[in-house]
Amino acid sequence: MRIDTRWGEDDVERERRYATELLALGPDVILASGTLSVAPLQRSSRTLPIVFVGVVDPVGGGIVDNLARPGGNATGFLVFEYSLSGKWLDLLRQVAPSVTRVAVLRDPDIPSGTAMFGVIQSAAQSVGLEVSPIGMRDSGEIERAVADFARSANGGLIVTTGASVSVHRDLIVTLAAKHKLPAVYAYRFMVAAGGLMSYSPDQVDEYRRAAVYVDRILKGEKPADLPVQAPTKYELVINLKTAKALGLSVPQSLLSRADEVIE
Repeated sequence: MRIDTRWGEDDVERERRYATELLALGPDVILASGTLSVAPLQRSSRTLPIVFVGVVDPVGGGIVDNLARPGGNATGFLVFEYSLSGKWLDLLRQVAPSVTRVAVLRDPDIPSGTAMFGVIQSAAQSVGLEVSPIGMRDSGEIERAVADFARSANGGLIVTTGASVSVHRDLIVTLAAKHKLPAVYAYRFMVAAGGLMSYSPDQVDEYRRAAVYVDRILKGEKPADLPVQAPTKYELVINLKTAKALGLSVPQSLLSRADEVIE
């Protein structure tokens, strides 16, 4: 079973309730998506095996002791490695070479938000781009910051990962279109909703690999002994309709590499 991670700030009690309801079912193992799903489950039980997907930093989030030897009742699959953040910047430069300023939407309240911004900032400095962080605590903060950023020319967006992105997905895509800002996203679903481009791990493959871990646990292996694994397959998705609306001509080199082109 999967816990919905599209929550707001006032849903701590809902996290606890979901975990309690799941544990009451007496499962042999739980498949959980995202840190917001795994954390309340671990608070409720340190013995029930948990296989997770979609977690950015399980060590920083206190889910596992280390990646090679998780050490507790949870193991699983990273949504991506921090180094991927630099790839988003590279893709933005390729699709919109006129961009000189980049706003990075990230959640400053989670460790991965700070880490992803640091990688992007370092990569931007090496190519002479200006980078600004935008928090995602609430819709008002996002709307004001993006509008302020868009007042100057040659801007672009990078939208990183986290539950806040899912919560504000429609607003972020709408703001990028409204202010004519080319944007690269960490999730395919945002490109399907009208975003320009995404580069992310293949989620279907991640769940397929998670199913193998569930099977191994049901056959007697322990999460503590199964290493946390990084993604092995990535997908590039481009929305040509959005590119046209932004006045961008997507390079053929990008189109030929794309796993999916939305027209």
